[in-house]
This record gives sequence, C-alpha cells and structure tokens, in this order.
Amino acid sequence: MSEDILLKKDGVKKSAKEKTGSFLNDDFLLQSNAAKELYHDYAKDLPIIDYHCHLSPEAIAENKPYANMTDIWLAGDHYKWRALRTLGIDEKYITGDATDEEKFRTWAKAVPYTMRNPLYHWTHMELKNPFGVTELLSEANASEIYAHCNKLLQKPEFSPQGLLEHFKVEMVGTTDDPVDSLNYHQQVAASSFGVKVLPSFRPDKALNLSGGEAFRTYLQQLADASQTSITSIDTLLEALQSRVDYFHQHGCRISDHGLSSLPYVGKSSGNLEKAFAAVLSGDDREAALHQEEFTAFVLLELSKMYHQKGWVQQFHVGALRNTNSRMLQVNGPDTGYDSIGDFSQAAAMAAFFNALEKEGKLTKTVIYNLNPADNAAFATMVGNFQSAGTKGKMQFGSAWWFLDNLEGMQDQMNALSNMGLISCFVGMLTDSRSFLSYSRHEYFRRLLCNMFGNDIAQGLLPADIPWIGKMVQDICYYNAKNYFPI
Repeated sequence: MSEDILLKKDGVKKSAKEKTGSFLNDDFLLQSNAAKELYHDYAKDLPIIDYHCHLSPEAIAENKPYANMTDIWLAGDHYKWRALRTLGIDEKYITGDATDEEKFRTWAKAVPYTMRNPLYHWTHMELKNPFGVTELLSEANASEIYAHCNKLLQKPEFSPQGLLEHFKVEMVGTTDDPVDSLNYHQQVAASSFGVKVLPSFRPDKALNLSGGEAFRTYLQQLADASQTSITSIDTLLEALQSRVDYFHQHGCRISDHGLSSLPYVGKSSGNLEKAFAAVLSGDDREAALHQEEFTAFVLLELSKMYHQKGWVQQFHVGALRNTNSRMLQVNGPDTGYDSIGDFSQAAAMAAFFNALEKEGKLTKTVIYNLNPADNAAFATMVGNFQSAGTKGKMQFGSAWWFLDNLEGMQDQMNALSNMGLISCFVGMLTDSRSFLSYSRHEYFRRLLCNMFGNDIAQGLLPADIPWIGKMVQDICYYNAKNYFPI
C-alpha cells in the first residue's frame, strides 16, 4: 500500500532486517515451523469480520482524509494516554492544547519506554502496515515519520474506506445508542462501498435509573426517537421495542451491553414502578436502592426482544469505570481512568441466563470478561447453556481491553480450550475507535498459530496441518461469518 520508509543512519540506508533483527519480521511471534505454516498458509490472508468496534459511522460515510497521524492515531486512544501519564507527561501533550505535531513527538519519545506493554508491538505493527514504516519510532525519527505518514494519509487508499478495504474487512459492527438515527449507516448502505457497516444496539443509558437528570434527559431523547410518551416502565419497554424494530430494519443483528456485572434477577421489591415514577418526577432519593432490580427487569425484557429478532447479544462485564473523579470532571468519561474490577460474576450471570432459558428465550450470547481471575468461571458458564442445532451458541468472547495482549489472549484461549471447545470460538474483534487497529487481528492470528504450532512441536497435537489449519481458519474468520446473522 505504500513504500517502506528506511531512514538513514550515518548516511547509510539500512535494511529493515538490520534495524530490527527478528523483531516484527515475517515470522514475528511464530516460534516453530508448524506455527509458520499455519499462519502463512492458512490465517494470514483471511478477511476480517469486525463484529464489535467503536469506529465512527460518520467517518466511514463521509470518507474524509485524516488531517495527520495525531488525528487518526492518538486522538481518543486512552491506551496511549495512560502510558503517557505514567511517564509523567503533562496533560497538555495528551488531551490538551499542544499542537498535533507536538503530541506526536511526545508519543514518539515515549514509545521506547513502552517495551513489554502491547503498545510497543501495536505501535510498530500499525506503522509497518499500512504505512510501510520499518524504523522503530523514537524521538530521533519522529519528525520524518510524521511527515511520511501525513503525506500518505492524503491518498484515497488511506481514507477510512480505503483502510477498511486494505485490511480486507468484510463487516464492521459499530456501537450505537438506541436514539441514533442511523443516517450514516444508511448513507453507507446506499453507496457503492463494499464493506458492510452495520449498527449494534447499545442501550446502557436506558438502564441507568440512578443517573439523575442525565437519565431523565436521555428518556426524553428516547421518547422523541421512538415517538412514545414514556410515563411508566411499560411505555419505556414500548419505546425500546420501537427502536429495536428500527435498528433491525437498518441491518442491526447484534446488541451490546457494558456492565460491571450482570444483575441479579428474581428479587422483586414490588415497588419498582413506584420508584420509576418518582425518578420521572425528579425524585431520585430511592433510585440507587432500585437500580439493580430495574436493570435486571429491563435487560431481561430487552434480551427477549433480541431473541425474537434472532440477534446475538453481547455482554462486556468487569470494568471499574471513572475512578478518578477529578479527572472525570476535566476530561469526561472514556479518557483512561478505568480499570479491572473485582466484581462477583458467576451466580448472577447463571441466574440471568437461566431465567431466559426457562422461557426458551435465550438468544446467541457472547460474554467478555475483564478480570483474568474469572476466566475459568466464564469458560465453564457458556457450557451450561449450549443448545442443539446451534454450534457454539454461547461464546466466551475474546480477551478484552486490558487483556487483549499476548498473555491475556493466551490465558483466555487456554481456559476456553480446557473447559470448552476452542474450535467453535468466534475469534478476535478490534473493540477500537481507530482505523489503524486491525493489526490486532494479525496479532491474534499469529498468537493463535503459535499456540497450535507449539502443541504440535511438543507432541501434544498431531502434525495434521490441513485439519488444524482448517480449525485456525474457522477461529479467525469462518466461525464468526456463520455465527453472526449478517
């Protein structure tokens, strides 16, 4: 897609191999001949189904070029922001008013200090593909790499749509609020662009009974979008059903939910309707007391709607969010002040799924765990609710957020392998806001092939490359293609 940038040192142009040795070469992460064969012959060139991400539908629809590398690469990336803060960098150069080039140079200076964090791998993988940069980024070469990449970003093949095509993305599942008009999805669908860009239904704000004035404001937005007067829990459900129907009409087949844990079901106070009415009237005194009951009731009803539509539901659980209240006031949410939570998960999750299963209304489900201590619990939970006629109906989703590193992904896949069937796994997703983050699929595929390759090399699996290659292809692409009704 671009010419390699091989920068000069002492007036001599060095090759990429001379610069980086075995780091990030064609066999990066592949530690056996079997791993190399599996990756290069079976996994490398497969298309991508990115069934959950946070890419901007507007950016895809408008397809405008990014102004520079800071715009496409650093803006909104709280992984990088956390690293910069750890190095004591002034917020001016992270989310503040420093120039874009100053922010890029600051990140470049920080990169050598990120070794052994996945950021070090991702940074250089994203520079190499698609920008052709084989230099290791540092303060010394920051200006030249910045200029090189900025020049390429003005080419059509580096636009949002061009990048999706370059990475062989077949489907993008964005994350969208129920009140969204989906006009940008419609714009893409009506165009000649070949990548499917489909909405995903993310109703988190509708569950936040204790959200005070922000919750009431949101309910009015939901009422306007659905043309439903929300005066009770029943009318709230009517409004949500209306938006589920609308999303379905515009290609949505997946929902998603971000929760600390799934709510306990079956504990009715008998006062939920009264509490909801009080909140609508502006009285929040008892809202927190009824929050879990409200979430459980509404989420169960939503899950039944998803089942009726044949959707896949996703639950991302385990994040402890907005821990730094001072910086929340300064920068707002999703700016790098969240962490892994140690919430209790298994009992409430089992009860929630069981309540749906008893009514025959448990749809295909993907659960994502953020606390590695809970991997075994999640891996065994999905086995409780599998169903005849649907391969891998219940999925233990790919390592998420703080865990989408080599060790985290390996731990998740080992738990799934030991307690379930990795052959049925729907594989990797980006869960990202960046059009450059598709290297994470390459990262995952290399690790997956290395795991199988090492098992072959150690005699733990037979050297049946065609069969294991087929399993690798299923995990990387075909299982997701068959699982999600897209």
